[in-house]
Amino acid sequence: MSKKITKRSEDFSKWYNDIILHADLAENSGVRGCMVIKPYGFAIWEEMKAVLDRMFKDTGHVNAYFPLFIPKSFFTKEANHVDGFAKECAVVTHYRLKSGDAGEIIVDQDAKLEEELIVRPTSETIIWDTYKRWIKSYRDLPLLINQWANVVRWEMRTRLFLRTSEFLWQEGHTAHATEKEAIDETKKILFIYKQFIENTLCVPVLHGLKTDSEKFAGAEKTYCVEALMQDGKALQAGTSHFLGQNFAKAFDVKFANKEGNLEHVWASSWGVSTRLMGALVMTHSDDNGLVLPPNLAPFQVVLIPIYHNQEEYDKVTSCLKDIGNDLRQNNIRVKEDFRDTHKPGWKFSEYEVKGVPIRITIGPRDLQNQTVELCRRDTLTKENILLKNITNIVFDMLEQIQIDMLEKAKDFKNKNTFIVDEFDDFAEKINAGGFVLAHWDGSPETEEAIKKQTKATIRCVPIDIEHESGKCIFSGNPSLQRVVFAKSY
Repeated sequence: MSKKITKRSEDFSKWYNDIILHADLAENSGVRGCMVIKPYGFAIWEEMKAVLDRMFKDTGHVNAYFPLFIPKSFFTKEANHVDGFAKECAVVTHYRLKSGDAGEIIVDQDAKLEEELIVRPTSETIIWDTYKRWIKSYRDLPLLINQWANVVRWEMRTRLFLRTSEFLWQEGHTAHATEKEAIDETKKILFIYKQFIENTLCVPVLHGLKTDSEKFAGAEKTYCVEALMQDGKALQAGTSHFLGQNFAKAFDVKFANKEGNLEHVWASSWGVSTRLMGALVMTHSDDNGLVLPPNLAPFQVVLIPIYHNQEEYDKVTSCLKDIGNDLRQNNIRVKEDFRDTHKPGWKFSEYEVKGVPIRITIGPRDLQNQTVELCRRDTLTKENILLKNITNIVFDMLEQIQIDMLEKAKDFKNKNTFIVDEFDDFAEKINAGGFVLAHWDGSPETEEAIKKQTKATIRCVPIDIEHESGKCIFSGNPSLQRVVFAKSY
């Protein structure tokens, strides 16, 4: 295989793009700023969807679908929300094309919409217009809805998976009778995201609150999970928002409580997107290609025969088919690559780039010895094992790879998390990359000044560490606790 991947140490951005392209995850499309997710990349996303969807349903949520188009007037009902998304909106103004005088296709100016339609950047407005019809009584609550959809946020500078004009995601929208229930829901989803990202993607995350300047447009509070990539930059991996009664009041969504009095409902919204694919690549991959956690790999084991003639081919592939059947009976996802159009070395490189967790090869000599060779993608180590033990060994190895990948990523995060008290030390650590815990006086002016000088933003205000009084690293004013700074994507 002739695909050459740029080294991380030479050009991290190009290395990232090389991994995505050579591993057949995605490519740029004919529409500027949009991507094509290729079958292998989409298979990984489908695994993510399957795990997360089950976690939602296990906690009482159900799926629905809402329109892609949102009347412009809906956005005017929640001022902060429209301000937050106004510069990213794609707008539909006409509904018909026609042939021009020169035979070209042009917009029919007589087919102008009475009201412009916004292509969904997020669905709060269209959903709360719907909830007004669904919610009448406390008996209708809580309403726990999720949708899997595409959204459009117009971007001028794009990067595959991390920032594209159209991307895939899930967005949850819930309605509750009390403020406490809505806040509890917001936190519940935050920890579902944390559990999912760490246990399935093997990506360790910090969790906490966004500052007011960084919170979701229209939210009272935004909770987030933040991951650290191998270049030392942070990536926002998921958000969960407590919306208060803002959207309920904007769309006049009320319910009759048990006493018969009308109240506005309380709300949350939350989402993760195909940005997680970028997190997966940048957390685990190496200079040889993608490295996939077994829980996400479209196929966890690839079987490759070694042979010199048809007789050897028949014998070794027969043995590999038996191995494949045994592994599948143990719910292990297997790919058999018995093609005679490519040599074994080419196949080794192909599946190494694609990050398949375990490669099993067998040749004539292995058949004689009743052994097979196993290669782990995460460590690139090989070992020969007895054929009779293979199913148990593969099962245990997949579990160990999942554990080891998370521990390796945790070790990287811990080694690149720093506590500082002086601004010079802060600036040095920020430039080097990593999470930096430092005191902040709580003012948006200081937050903006630090961002302007260092390009670092407050990734989150941690909710799982004790408050510790100190002095702000920038202003010297009193601070009640440290917050997490980093440069970010």
